Amino acid sequence: MGRRIARRVGALTLLALMPALMAPASAATCRSHDAALSDVVESAQRFETLQTLHVAVEGETVVARGFGGVSPSATTNVKSASKTLIAAVVGAAIQREVLAGVDTRGAELLPDALPAEPHPRLADLRLSHLLAMQAGLERTSGENYGAWVASDNWVEAVLDRPMRGRPGGEMRYSTGNTHLLSAILERATGTASYALANRWLEPAGVEVADWMTDPQGVALGGNQVAMRPAALLALGELYRRAGVTAAGERLLPPGWVAASWQIRGRSRWTNDGYGYGWFIRDFAGYDGYYGWGYGGQMLYVIPALSMSVVITSDPMHPSGRTGYRDQLHGLMSRLAGALCHSADVAAE
Repeated sequence: MGRRIARRVGALTLLALMPALMAPASAATCRSHDAALSDVVESAQRFETLQTLHVAVEGETVVARGFGGVSPSATTNVKSASKTLIAAVVGAAIQREVLAGVDTRGAELLPDALPAEPHPRLADLRLSHLLAMQAGLERTSGENYGAWVASDNWVEAVLDRPMRGRPGGEMRYSTGNTHLLSAILERATGTASYALANRWLEPAGVEVADWMTDPQGVALGGNQVAMRPAALLALGELYRRAGVTAAGERLLPPGWVAASWQIRGRSRWTNDGYGYGWFIRDFAGYDGYYGWGYGGQMLYVIPALSMSVVITSDPMHPSGRTGYRDQLHGLMSRLAGALCHSADVAAE
């Protein structure tokens, strides 16, 4: 049913913190705090399942740390953080005019995967709805995930789910949505989604090491993807730079990042906003955007601080219902506060 992801564990290594951090141009009132940042990084050792922590400021990696004997370059199954990746690949396909745009109807791109008697609302399903988890279809995640991946054809099984709402309505977080995006990408190009990611996003430093596939060989959109933390950090940096590489090459369409970071729905569990593959919330008084994978695989971007952060954890332990995800959010807020203290943050 696809390739299994191996987790390589090596010796503990770390990149020394930079002697001085450049204050972000967009936060003129901030002041850098090397010692405070170092203290926050050291405090991360209390999280038993945390494996790596990477922090980039103004495009420079200032922290690359492994914990518990894990190498900071260890490849990790980033779980649902890969939903952010698949959204980026869709953006790259639009930039290359492989896909017409987010208003394209999904049924037109996967006509032979539709049920014999498709629900009338499937005709209204667009790429934007899949990206924003607003397909209206019953979820394939959570309690429905096991039965879905045990089916003979995952793409057809998604499209055959009952309609629980209208496309474009309530957010229903579902890996089936992003799996349809993967199938659409592969149908449009004749190339595996993991190959497209490595080809189209490679100039930014994004690289996929392994990616599980379904019974038909379609890369599982939104789960079971292996990446190095630095490659996931590069994805965050690409979004922080509005879809343009450090060398000035545009990989994502103009306006794609702004559209991706627009709240289109809210999680029923956290009330955090959701855009195109990104959750949205406040961190230490700054607007922040994050991708989240089971076990605590996190990608954060705080544009006002020119800051991107990746955290990887043991993927075999839950992070939502245990409170670990929220603890990592707290760590992210402390990193932001340590990096750059505005007058409001310093007064807390």
